[in-house]
Amino acid sequence: MKVAVLGASGYSGEELVGRLLNHPCTELTAITSRQYAGQTLSKIFPRFATRGVADTLKFTEPNPTAIAQLAEIVFLALPHGAAAEYAQALLNKNLRIVDLSADFRLNDLETYEQFYNKKHPAPELLKEAVYGLPEVYREEIRTAKLIASPGCYPTSILLPTLPLLKAGLIKSTGIIANSLSGVSGAGRSTETAFLYSECNESARPYSIPKHRHLSEIEQELSLASAESVLIQFSPHLIPVTRGILTTLYLAPTEKFKSESEEQALGKKIFHCLKEAYANEPFVRLLPTGALPDTKNVTHTNHLDLAWRLDRRTGRLIVMSSIDNLIKGAGGQAIQSFNIMCGLDETLGLI
Repeated sequence: MKVAVLGASGYSGEELVGRLLNHPCTELTAITSRQYAGQTLSKIFPRFATRGVADTLKFTEPNPTAIAQLAEIVFLALPHGAAAEYAQALLNKNLRIVDLSADFRLNDLETYEQFYNKKHPAPELLKEAVYGLPEVYREEIRTAKLIASPGCYPTSILLPTLPLLKAGLIKSTGIIANSLSGVSGAGRSTETAFLYSECNESARPYSIPKHRHLSEIEQELSLASAESVLIQFSPHLIPVTRGILTTLYLAPTEKFKSESEEQALGKKIFHCLKEAYANEPFVRLLPTGALPDTKNVTHTNHLDLAWRLDRRTGRLIVMSSIDNLIKGAGGQAIQSFNIMCGLDETLGLI
Protein backbone atom coordinates (compact mmCIF):
# COMPACT_ATOMS: atom_id res chain seq x y z
CA MET A 1 0.00 0.00 0.00
CA LYS A 2 1.52 3.32 -1.08
CA VAL A 3 1.20 5.98 1.60
CA ALA A 4 2.08 9.64 2.04
CA VAL A 5 2.47 11.81 5.14
CA LEU A 6 1.65 15.51 4.88
CA GLY A 7 3.31 17.40 7.72
CA ALA A 8 5.98 14.75 8.24
CA SER A 9 8.41 17.00 10.11
CA GLY A 10 6.30 17.52 13.26
CA TYR A 11 6.45 15.21 16.27
CA SER A 12 3.36 13.22 15.24
CA GLY A 13 4.53 13.16 11.62
CA GLU A 14 7.92 11.87 12.67
CA GLU A 15 6.32 9.06 14.69
CA LEU A 16 4.13 8.16 11.73
CA VAL A 17 7.07 8.05 9.35
CA GLY A 18 9.15 5.88 11.66
CA ARG A 19 6.43 3.28 12.05
CA LEU A 20 5.44 3.33 8.39
CA LEU A 21 9.06 2.60 7.44
CA ASN A 22 8.82 -0.57 9.55
CA HIS A 23 5.31 -1.52 8.45
CA PRO A 24 5.31 -4.74 6.39
CA CYS A 25 2.45 -3.60 4.15
CA THR A 26 3.30 0.03 3.40
CA GLU A 27 5.53 1.80 0.94
CA LEU A 28 6.26 5.38 2.00
CA THR A 29 6.22 7.31 -1.28
CA ALA A 30 5.82 10.96 -0.27
CA ILE A 31 6.52 13.21 2.72
CA THR A 32 5.85 16.93 2.85
CA SER A 33 7.26 19.86 4.76
CA ARG A 34 7.55 23.42 3.56
CA GLN A 35 10.46 24.01 5.92
CA TYR A 36 12.54 21.05 4.70
CA ALA A 37 11.44 20.75 1.06
CA GLY A 38 14.23 19.33 -1.09
CA GLN A 39 16.07 17.62 1.78
CA THR A 40 16.12 13.88 2.41
CA LEU A 41 14.33 12.23 5.31
CA SER A 42 17.57 10.90 6.82
CA LYS A 43 19.22 14.32 6.71
CA ILE A 44 16.45 15.89 8.79
CA PHE A 45 15.99 12.81 10.98
CA PRO A 46 19.35 10.98 11.13
CA ARG A 47 17.82 8.21 13.25
CA PHE A 48 16.08 6.96 10.11
CA ALA A 49 19.33 6.63 8.13
CA THR A 50 19.73 3.34 6.22
CA ARG A 51 16.07 2.46 6.87
CA GLY A 52 14.29 1.77 3.60
CA VAL A 53 13.86 4.88 1.48
CA ALA A 54 15.02 7.30 4.19
CA ASP A 55 18.29 8.12 2.43
CA THR A 56 16.65 8.95 -0.89
CA LEU A 57 13.09 10.12 -0.16
CA LYS A 58 12.92 13.91 -0.09
CA PHE A 59 10.50 16.27 1.57
CA THR A 60 8.36 18.21 -0.89
CA GLU A 61 5.89 21.05 -0.78
CA PRO A 62 2.33 19.73 -0.19
CA ASN A 63 0.66 19.35 -3.60
CA PRO A 64 -2.53 17.24 -3.83
CA THR A 65 -2.10 16.55 -7.56
CA ALA A 66 1.44 15.27 -7.08
CA ILE A 67 0.48 13.27 -3.99
CA ALA A 68 -2.39 11.60 -5.86
CA GLN A 69 0.09 10.20 -8.38
CA LEU A 70 2.26 8.72 -5.66
CA ALA A 71 -0.04 7.42 -2.91
CA GLU A 72 -3.30 5.58 -2.24
CA ILE A 73 -3.77 6.63 1.39
CA VAL A 74 -2.65 9.91 2.94
CA PHE A 75 -1.96 10.74 6.57
CA LEU A 76 -2.53 14.40 7.42
CA ALA A 77 -0.28 15.44 10.31
CA LEU A 78 -1.01 19.12 9.83
CA PRO A 79 -2.31 21.85 12.17
CA HIS A 80 -6.07 22.27 12.44
CA GLY A 81 -7.37 24.39 9.61
CA ALA A 82 -4.56 23.38 7.26
CA ALA A 83 -5.61 19.72 7.16
CA ALA A 84 -9.15 20.52 6.02
CA GLU A 85 -7.84 22.64 3.16
CA TYR A 86 -6.10 19.59 1.65
CA ALA A 87 -8.67 16.93 2.54
CA GLN A 88 -11.26 17.88 -0.07
CA ALA A 89 -8.74 17.98 -2.93
CA LEU A 90 -7.32 14.60 -1.93
CA LEU A 91 -10.75 12.99 -1.59
CA ASN A 92 -11.69 14.33 -5.02
CA LYS A 93 -8.75 12.34 -6.37
CA ASN A 94 -10.10 9.15 -4.74
CA LEU A 95 -7.50 8.98 -2.01
CA ARG A 96 -8.43 7.79 1.48
CA ILE A 97 -7.37 9.95 4.41
CA VAL A 98 -6.38 9.51 8.03
CA ASP A 99 -6.36 12.99 9.57
CA LEU A 100 -4.54 13.61 12.85
CA SER A 101 -5.78 17.18 13.20
CA ALA A 102 -8.99 18.28 14.91
CA ASP A 103 -10.65 19.39 11.68
CA PHE A 104 -13.05 16.47 11.27
CA ARG A 105 -13.50 15.18 14.82
CA LEU A 106 -16.60 17.22 15.54
CA ASN A 107 -20.06 16.63 14.11
CA ASP A 108 -21.28 20.14 14.78
CA LEU A 109 -19.94 23.10 12.81
CA GLU A 110 -20.79 25.67 15.46
CA THR A 111 -18.92 23.71 18.11
CA TYR A 112 -15.81 23.60 15.91
CA GLU A 113 -15.91 27.34 15.35
CA GLN A 114 -16.55 27.99 19.04
CA PHE A 115 -13.58 25.93 20.25
CA TYR A 116 -11.13 26.60 17.42
CA ASN A 117 -12.01 30.24 16.77
CA LYS A 118 -12.10 29.97 12.99
CA LYS A 119 -14.42 29.12 10.13
CA HIS A 120 -14.21 25.52 9.03
CA PRO A 121 -12.53 25.24 5.59
CA ALA A 122 -14.55 22.17 4.51
CA PRO A 123 -17.80 21.92 6.53
CA GLU A 124 -19.41 19.64 3.94
CA LEU A 125 -17.01 16.85 4.98
CA LEU A 126 -17.93 16.78 8.68
CA LYS A 127 -20.72 14.25 8.19
CA GLU A 128 -18.50 12.04 6.04
CA ALA A 129 -15.74 11.68 8.62
CA VAL A 130 -15.52 8.73 11.03
CA TYR A 131 -14.11 9.32 14.51
CA GLY A 132 -11.04 7.10 14.56
CA LEU A 133 -11.23 5.48 17.98
CA PRO A 134 -10.83 1.82 16.94
CA GLU A 135 -12.10 0.31 20.18
CA VAL A 136 -15.41 2.14 19.66
CA TYR A 137 -15.82 2.67 15.91
CA ARG A 138 -13.97 -0.30 14.41
CA GLU A 139 -16.75 -1.29 11.98
CA GLU A 140 -17.26 2.27 10.75
CA ILE A 141 -13.50 2.66 10.23
CA ARG A 142 -13.40 -0.36 7.90
CA THR A 143 -15.29 1.44 5.15
CA ALA A 144 -14.33 5.04 5.88
CA LYS A 145 -12.79 7.34 3.32
CA LEU A 146 -11.97 10.03 5.88
CA ILE A 147 -10.89 9.13 9.40
CA ALA A 148 -10.62 11.79 12.10
CA SER A 149 -8.06 10.41 14.52
CA PRO A 150 -8.85 11.42 18.13
CA GLY A 151 -6.80 13.80 20.22
CA CYS A 152 -4.43 12.55 22.89
CA TYR A 153 -6.38 13.77 25.92
CA PRO A 154 -9.72 12.48 24.57
CA THR A 155 -8.19 9.04 24.02
CA SER A 156 -7.00 8.88 27.63
CA ILE A 157 -10.43 9.98 28.92
CA LEU A 158 -12.91 8.30 26.58
CA LEU A 159 -11.56 4.75 26.63
CA PRO A 160 -11.82 4.45 30.43
CA THR A 161 -15.17 6.22 30.62
CA LEU A 162 -17.32 5.12 27.67
CA PRO A 163 -17.95 1.48 28.72
CA LEU A 164 -18.98 2.56 32.23
CA LEU A 165 -21.29 5.24 30.89
CA LYS A 166 -22.91 2.93 28.34
CA ALA A 167 -23.47 0.29 31.02
CA GLY A 168 -25.17 2.81 33.30
CA LEU A 169 -22.60 2.28 36.05
CA ILE A 170 -21.68 5.96 36.32
CA LYS A 171 -23.66 9.18 36.19
CA SER A 172 -23.25 11.48 33.22
CA THR A 173 -22.99 14.46 35.57
CA GLY A 174 -20.13 15.59 37.77
CA ILE A 175 -17.35 14.00 35.68
CA ILE A 176 -13.94 15.48 36.53
CA ALA A 177 -10.81 14.75 34.48
CA ASN A 178 -7.32 15.76 35.52
CA SER A 179 -4.55 15.10 32.97
CA LEU A 180 -0.77 15.49 33.01
CA SER A 181 1.03 15.71 29.67
CA GLY A 182 4.58 15.76 28.40
CA VAL A 183 5.83 18.82 26.53
CA SER A 184 5.77 17.14 23.10
CA GLY A 185 1.99 17.52 23.19
CA ALA A 186 2.48 21.16 22.25
CA GLY A 187 4.22 20.16 19.01
CA ARG A 188 7.51 21.48 17.69
CA SER A 189 7.26 25.03 18.93
CA THR A 190 9.62 27.93 19.53
CA GLU A 191 7.22 29.59 21.96
CA THR A 192 8.92 30.73 25.16
CA ALA A 193 6.51 28.73 27.32
CA PHE A 194 7.79 25.45 25.86
CA LEU A 195 11.53 26.09 26.02
CA TYR A 196 13.54 23.68 28.17
CA SER A 197 14.43 26.30 30.76
CA GLU A 198 10.74 27.19 31.15
CA CYS A 199 9.42 23.61 31.40
CA ASN A 200 12.18 21.92 33.35
CA GLU A 201 11.47 21.46 37.07
CA SER A 202 8.05 23.00 36.56
CA ALA A 203 4.45 21.80 36.43
CA ARG A 204 1.56 24.04 35.47
CA PRO A 205 -2.08 23.93 34.35
CA TYR A 206 -3.08 25.50 31.05
CA SER A 207 -6.15 26.17 28.86
CA ILE A 208 -8.47 26.13 31.87
CA PRO A 209 -11.46 25.90 31.92
CA LYS A 210 -11.98 25.36 28.18
CA HIS A 211 -9.33 23.27 26.46
CA ARG A 212 -10.08 22.56 22.80
CA HIS A 213 -10.25 18.81 23.38
CA LEU A 214 -13.28 19.30 25.61
CA SER A 215 -15.38 19.57 22.47
CA GLU A 216 -14.73 16.04 21.23
CA ILE A 217 -14.70 14.54 24.72
CA GLU A 218 -18.16 15.93 25.48
CA GLN A 219 -19.43 15.01 22.01
CA GLU A 220 -18.52 11.34 22.43
CA LEU A 221 -19.74 11.12 26.02
CA SER A 222 -23.03 12.72 24.98
CA LEU A 223 -23.46 10.20 22.16
CA ALA A 224 -22.80 7.34 24.57
CA SER A 225 -25.29 8.55 27.18
CA ALA A 226 -27.92 9.90 24.73
CA GLU A 227 -27.98 13.21 26.61
CA SER A 228 -25.83 16.32 26.77
CA VAL A 229 -22.75 15.75 28.92
CA LEU A 230 -20.49 18.47 30.31
CA ILE A 231 -17.30 17.66 32.20
CA GLN A 232 -14.64 19.53 34.15
CA PHE A 233 -11.27 19.02 32.45
CA SER A 234 -7.95 20.35 33.76
CA PRO A 235 -4.84 19.65 31.64
CA HIS A 236 -1.35 20.18 33.06
CA LEU A 237 2.10 20.43 31.49
CA ILE A 238 4.80 18.42 33.25
CA PRO A 239 8.58 18.27 32.61
CA VAL A 240 8.74 15.05 30.60
CA THR A 241 9.01 14.66 26.84
CA ARG A 242 6.09 12.33 26.24
CA GLY A 243 3.24 10.57 28.00
CA ILE A 244 -0.17 11.40 29.45
CA LEU A 245 -1.49 10.36 32.85
CA THR A 246 -5.21 10.95 33.37
CA THR A 247 -7.20 10.61 36.59
CA LEU A 248 -11.00 10.61 36.37
CA TYR A 249 -13.36 11.24 39.28
CA LEU A 250 -16.72 9.62 38.54
CA ALA A 251 -20.01 9.24 40.40
CA PRO A 252 -21.37 5.66 40.41
CA THR A 253 -25.11 5.26 39.92
CA GLU A 254 -25.18 2.80 42.84
CA LYS A 255 -24.38 3.69 46.44
CA PHE A 256 -21.75 1.58 48.19
CA LYS A 257 -21.69 2.50 51.86
CA SER A 258 -20.99 -1.00 53.14
CA GLU A 259 -18.14 -3.37 52.30
CA SER A 260 -20.54 -5.81 50.65
CA GLU A 261 -22.01 -3.06 48.47
CA GLU A 262 -18.53 -1.96 47.49
CA GLN A 263 -17.57 -5.51 46.53
CA ALA A 264 -20.74 -5.98 44.50
CA LEU A 265 -20.23 -2.73 42.60
CA GLY A 266 -16.54 -3.54 42.12
CA LYS A 267 -17.45 -6.80 40.41
CA LYS A 268 -19.79 -4.98 38.03
CA ILE A 269 -17.11 -2.44 37.13
CA PHE A 270 -14.52 -5.17 36.62
CA HIS A 271 -16.78 -7.22 34.36
CA CYS A 272 -17.82 -4.12 32.40
CA LEU A 273 -14.24 -3.11 31.62
CA LYS A 274 -13.16 -6.69 31.01
CA GLU A 275 -16.00 -7.27 28.55
CA ALA A 276 -15.10 -4.04 26.74
CA TYR A 277 -11.37 -4.59 26.49
CA ALA A 278 -10.40 -8.22 27.10
CA ASN A 279 -9.88 -8.77 23.37
CA GLU A 280 -8.47 -5.35 22.55
CA PRO A 281 -4.78 -5.53 21.61
CA PHE A 282 -3.87 -2.08 22.90
CA VAL A 283 -5.91 -1.62 26.09
CA ARG A 284 -4.41 -3.23 29.17
CA LEU A 285 -6.47 -3.64 32.35
CA LEU A 286 -3.85 -3.61 35.08
CA PRO A 287 -3.86 -6.34 37.73
CA THR A 288 -5.11 -5.69 41.25
CA GLY A 289 -2.77 -3.37 43.12
CA ALA A 290 -1.09 -1.93 40.01
CA LEU A 291 -1.52 1.66 38.86
CA PRO A 292 -0.75 3.32 35.50
CA ASP A 293 2.73 4.73 34.96
CA THR A 294 3.72 6.65 31.84
CA LYS A 295 7.10 4.90 31.68
CA ASN A 296 5.28 1.64 30.93
CA VAL A 297 3.48 2.98 27.85
CA THR A 298 5.93 5.41 26.25
CA HIS A 299 6.95 4.38 22.73
CA THR A 300 3.99 1.97 22.60
CA ASN A 301 0.40 2.09 21.34
CA HIS A 302 -0.99 0.85 24.65
CA LEU A 303 -3.38 2.43 27.10
CA ASP A 304 -3.00 1.16 30.66
CA LEU A 305 -6.10 1.34 32.85
CA ALA A 306 -6.83 0.90 36.56
CA TRP A 307 -9.58 1.94 38.95
CA ARG A 308 -10.41 2.25 42.62
CA LEU A 309 -13.65 2.74 44.56
CA ASP A 310 -13.51 5.27 47.40
CA ARG A 311 -16.22 4.38 49.90
CA ARG A 312 -15.40 7.44 51.99
CA THR A 313 -16.34 9.91 49.21
CA GLY A 314 -18.63 7.68 47.17
CA ARG A 315 -16.45 8.18 44.10
CA LEU A 316 -15.05 5.88 41.45
CA ILE A 317 -11.49 6.88 40.54
CA VAL A 318 -10.30 5.68 37.13
CA MET A 319 -6.73 6.18 35.90
CA SER A 320 -5.12 5.77 32.48
CA SER A 321 -1.77 6.33 30.82
CA ILE A 322 -0.79 6.59 27.15
CA ASP A 323 2.01 7.86 24.96
CA ASN A 324 0.59 11.10 23.56
CA LEU A 325 2.54 10.73 20.30
CA ILE A 326 1.60 7.10 19.64
CA LYS A 327 -1.75 5.96 21.06
CA GLY A 328 -2.59 9.66 21.26
CA ALA A 329 -1.53 10.41 17.67
CA GLY A 330 0.57 8.47 15.14
CA GLY A 331 0.10 4.95 16.48
CA GLN A 332 -3.66 5.24 16.71
CA ALA A 333 -3.71 6.62 13.16
CA ILE A 334 -1.83 3.54 11.94
CA GLN A 335 -4.19 1.30 13.91
CA SER A 336 -7.11 2.85 12.01
CA PHE A 337 -5.18 2.59 8.74
CA ASN A 338 -4.69 -1.13 9.32
CA ILE A 339 -8.40 -1.60 9.94
CA MET A 340 -9.49 0.37 6.86
CA CYS A 341 -7.10 -1.71 4.74
CA GLY A 342 -8.36 -5.02 6.14
CA LEU A 343 -5.02 -5.77 7.83
CA ASP A 344 -4.17 -7.06 11.28
CA GLU A 345 -4.54 -3.84 13.27
CA THR A 346 -1.36 -4.48 15.26
CA LEU A 347 0.91 -4.36 12.18
CA GLY A 348 3.66 -1.79 12.57
CA LEU A 349 2.70 -1.21 16.19
CA ILE A 350 4.11 -4.17 18.11
